[in-house]
Amino acid sequence: MTDAPFHSPEEFAAMLATLPAANHSAAEAASERNGMLTKPPGALGRLEDLAIWYASWRGTPRPRVERPQVIVFAGNHGVTAQGVSAFPAEVTVQMVANFEAGGAAINQLSRLAGAEMSVHALDLDSPTQDFTQGPAMDGGACVAALATGWGAVDPSADLLVVGEMGIGNTTSAAAIAAALLGGTGADWAGRGTGVDDAGLRRKAEVIDAGLAKNPWRAPMDVLCSFGGREIAAMAGAIARARAEGIPVILDGFICSAAALVLHKCDPAALDHCVAGHLSEEGAHGAMLDAMEKSPLLSLGLRLGEGSGAAVAIHILKAAVACHSGMATFAEAGVSDG
Repeated sequence: MTDAPFHSPEEFAAMLATLPAANHSAAEAASERNGMLTKPPGALGRLEDLAIWYASWRGTPRPRVERPQVIVFAGNHGVTAQGVSAFPAEVTVQMVANFEAGGAAINQLSRLAGAEMSVHALDLDSPTQDFTQGPAMDGGACVAALATGWGAVDPSADLLVVGEMGIGNTTSAAAIAAALLGGTGADWAGRGTGVDDAGLRRKAEVIDAGLAKNPWRAPMDVLCSFGGREIAAMAGAIARARAEGIPVILDGFICSAAALVLHKCDPAALDHCVAGHLSEEGAHGAMLDAMEKSPLLSLGLRLGEGSGAAVAIHILKAAVACHSGMATFAEAGVSDG
């Protein structure tokens, strides 16, 4: 495991601005190649843009997707004591065992996409603090979770998906969004694991109570105040992928909350990311709009685990396969008009 190059939330935020940018020479060469392929200009629509974007981060005009990685982080949330979930916190531990046994949806989707999958449980026996009473994590706990995410990324991967498991984490994600983007708990709370109308109202009230209890000055304060360890770990992994030139497909509502923290630290921090899908969790679209990310898919998914992003791996693979595998007009002996 690589030691993380940060020792405080503030150092992590400052580091984001130092991470590598896309390779513009590769992007230009990929765009030139795209213009010579045996198809009418723009005929493959957004697939063309995806392929060029991917090429720019892999540093080659003719890339391939051969080593996708899927990482699932799991954490428990003290705010579940406020009755915000339809399931008890013990389910997090049980689902981690299911992941490890290969029985979850993300296991099937990772296998189908040819992705190497791993699961990282973060101190499940020690939930974060109830954020209605104060910050969910202190700086040390937040840095430890960020570092877990940083160290979980395989530098030899050529595509990354990060997912999560944590009962109560839609409440955490909604609180992060409310703090960073404004609004009340009612604007951001969704049904998560399936709470009823009364549960949804309770969830909104809990978020509002947390917002009132936790004043903040910087985006990393928000992550410490409301985030779960698994959300911080996702943020760390997304940042590490940028450091390694690995493109990222973002998953749904909770993954996007982790990404939103990075975006608020540095608007360019997510240039290596695309949004895999639009979650059924109602406020996800507003979060994506704030990050200027247009989802690849909209399938009514709300499972988490990285599942929607894992499905979107196939879309990116299709884009790259066409871009890198198609013949040019000259190669095929076809007139380009």
